[in-house]
Amino acid sequence: MTLAADKTVEVRGEDSFDPAAVHAWLAGRVPGLGDTPPEVRQFPGGASNLTYLLTYPDRDLILRRPPLGHKAASAHDMRREFRVQQALRPVFPYVPEVLAFCDDESVLGGDFYVMERLEGLILRGDLPADLDLPPESARELCGKVVDRLVELHAVDVEAAGLADLGKGAGYVERQVRGWSERFLKARTENVPDCAEVMAWLKENQPSEVKICLIHNDYRLDNLVLDDDLGIIGVLDWEMATLGDPLMELGSTLAYWVQDDDDDVMKLSRRQPTHVPGMYTREEFVRRYAERSGLAIGDWTFYEVYGLFRLAVVIQQIYYRFHAGQTTNPALKDLWQFVGYLDGRCRRIIGGGHA
Repeated sequence: MTLAADKTVEVRGEDSFDPAAVHAWLAGRVPGLGDTPPEVRQFPGGASNLTYLLTYPDRDLILRRPPLGHKAASAHDMRREFRVQQALRPVFPYVPEVLAFCDDESVLGGDFYVMERLEGLILRGDLPADLDLPPESARELCGKVVDRLVELHAVDVEAAGLADLGKGAGYVERQVRGWSERFLKARTENVPDCAEVMAWLKENQPSEVKICLIHNDYRLDNLVLDDDLGIIGVLDWEMATLGDPLMELGSTLAYWVQDDDDDVMKLSRRQPTHVPGMYTREEFVRRYAERSGLAIGDWTFYEVYGLFRLAVVIQQIYYRFHAGQTTNPALKDLWQFVGYLDGRCRRIIGGGHA
């Protein structure tokens, strides 16, 4: 199999910037870039922070910046995202090397940073046509995905200089309250009020199992694989914090679509977790518990939390389209899935199958 570069597209007009201005600033901080501005293309998956490919004659770099328009108060902090990766790389070597951070708004109109590009395979949607993934290999890959998450949750945050990254104890309560507030702020008239789900989460919070470093957006399509399907990189650290690892597990598995899920859930699939041999969500949780040594307790809360959190993320993205802050056509029907996730949560709460 040949490693496939993640696909890029021509930069959308609303997301464009002046490559010459970025190059002039960057060339003074990264040696060997030459005098010619890079070719710039965009990674189409950027619904939160925007990601661009800067192509120079002898190297590729990645630029990350916030979107224009509405921003959640704590979201899109480029300095924080840069700092996390810079501090984490010496103790968790699956982080891209960050090169330069810019807070001079005259360059691009806002904060951004540039990092090295990790060359490898990112599994999105369906498997690449040239990738042979027999069931035993799929299962082995899933084990690596779980084990890398366990490894991250075991990072010594004091040694990494990240002990001040989050607020620590009280994480579960803050997340339930915070995601509920974000939903209410971003709600549009075409989605349900999610009142039952928010009330249930507030009333059924478990005690935290521990506080550790969490990625907060850990998914198969944020992992970079090598030729042997080993995990060589973990991308998109914008939401990393100190929190409860089981809350992260719930968030991760909200994206983990199984082959036996219903048709609507399957439409949301962004990673090939449905192919023969892939773990079920239950198997993922079981291996995580075995490798981490943590007691899971009642999984229902974490499952509902993960699905509700996903609903809020999608609603926040849809809000930008609804408010006319982006013209990206891929966002126009997201509101329908928010309603589906609300119903899925209520079925789980009621003791039914999701």
